[in-house]
Amino acid sequence: MSVSRRRFLGLGGAGSAAVLLGTGAWDASTTYAAPSGTGNPFTLGVGSGDPAYDGVVLWTRLATDPYAVDGKGGMPARPVRVEYELAYDENFRHIVRRSSVVATPELGHSVHPEVRGLLPDHVYYYRFRTGHEVSPIGRTRTTPHPFTSPRDLRFAFASCNAWQDGYFTAYDHMADEDLDLVVHLGDYIYESGVKTNKRGVTTDPRFHTETFDLARYRLQYALYKTEAPLQAAHAAHPWIHTFDDHEVENNWAGDLSQADTEPDQDPAVFRARRAQAFQALYENMPLRHAQMPAGPDIRYHRRLPYGRLADFTILDTRQYRTDQPCGDGDSSTCDDRFNPDNTMLGGKQRAWLLDGFRKSHARWQVISNQTPMGQTDWTPGPETHVWLDPWDGYVAERNKVLAAAQDSGVRNLVVITGDRHQNYALELKRDFANPDSSTVGTEFVGTSITSGGDGADTTEQGQQFLAANPHLKFFNNQRGYVRVTVNEKQWRSDFRVVPYVQTPDAPISTRATYVVEDRKPHVHQA
Repeated sequence: MSVSRRRFLGLGGAGSAAVLLGTGAWDASTTYAAPSGTGNPFTLGVGSGDPAYDGVVLWTRLATDPYAVDGKGGMPARPVRVEYELAYDENFRHIVRRSSVVATPELGHSVHPEVRGLLPDHVYYYRFRTGHEVSPIGRTRTTPHPFTSPRDLRFAFASCNAWQDGYFTAYDHMADEDLDLVVHLGDYIYESGVKTNKRGVTTDPRFHTETFDLARYRLQYALYKTEAPLQAAHAAHPWIHTFDDHEVENNWAGDLSQADTEPDQDPAVFRARRAQAFQALYENMPLRHAQMPAGPDIRYHRRLPYGRLADFTILDTRQYRTDQPCGDGDSSTCDDRFNPDNTMLGGKQRAWLLDGFRKSHARWQVISNQTPMGQTDWTPGPETHVWLDPWDGYVAERNKVLAAAQDSGVRNLVVITGDRHQNYALELKRDFANPDSSTVGTEFVGTSITSGGDGADTTEQGQQFLAANPHLKFFNNQRGYVRVTVNEKQWRSDFRVVPYVQTPDAPISTRATYVVEDRKPHVHQA
């Protein structure tokens, strides 16, 4: 792994040596002994992420006491050596790689070894060991070589894990799916304090406060990551992750905190909070060294190819955006939402996105996006009433992006989105203000894992959406995830839903299936 001098000097408070020891870029010296007699350090599970054709990043974070109030996971204030093995089989008879990295207290005793030199489009199994303790076994998979044309791609996308709103049962079902990878589109945690959840559980007082500092963010991740279904989904498939707002704070925008009475209304104070939130994010997700934050800044937008079949373009719609127009919320009279200076992406990220449109040779362009891109008007009739935090608040930039996709000759543009706690299948128009505007691509919005509670098949709001938005073809308000199968001829989205989340062990079913045909940017029910 090459590390530039600028990057080395800008790694932030975690310390450059701590980062490199945890990625395997520096040798894990045998002088770092494992803790003895302290209990199971793998309470937060294992994971893998950002798969490439020749490698993948593995992850675990050591925590013998994940709920330790100081956020240190019960670990000693010293580095700990962690061994890992990668094998062709889950019995580890045919080991491909055996090495070690160092878990340091500066990074919450997390490790992110980046394994290279693997076979394309191949399944591997991995595990970690420290001292006499061995982790659960994880399964991962590399992607096809960029110059090949794989027969198909199978993945699921999900978002919005509100611990207090119910059980993560949907992740148990996701773990059982036959998938190549998982895309998580944000709100992996919620920053709010948790006192009593909808499971009827009263939490320990240490969880009652909102998250503001590193110790509290670590504690919130521990609350989520000790859930067995979430651990199962991480262990079963490699993940691609992007964040939305709740990993830091609700509806934050750039250097601006949500307008409220908290002390972080000062942008400098908010940036300090953001730095600690980003460090906790890195510590708890299977991310590469390239995604290691430098203080309050993190490079999260990236592009991952899946052969010539698909390109995953991962957006960051929080870090570079301008403030929400008209004070956020919703409006039917906010003319500022058409302001050409408003941006979700920032100029550099937008240029990077549009350059990718021009250069990509993939059959399917998959935009991994946090908040709905397509217009969602609340009111049938001439008035247009929309939320201002999603792309409806940034109309000029949305039009630029969609026009560029069409003008660049993108063969199939499909946007996958989270945030809304509802399922949609819709068509993306070059200009939603023009009834005769051409259809540029399609968007599938996936519901939440738990956020919003049990949900319902449809709602009055859903009926209004369908009546007000002719480009919206499907609405559903249950919990779950979307399973996708893509081949050269067709994109297929199965909306997988559970009937309830406030009690455990819900079954899963496919509520509806919508498809997109190659070169035909329209959605229709299978």
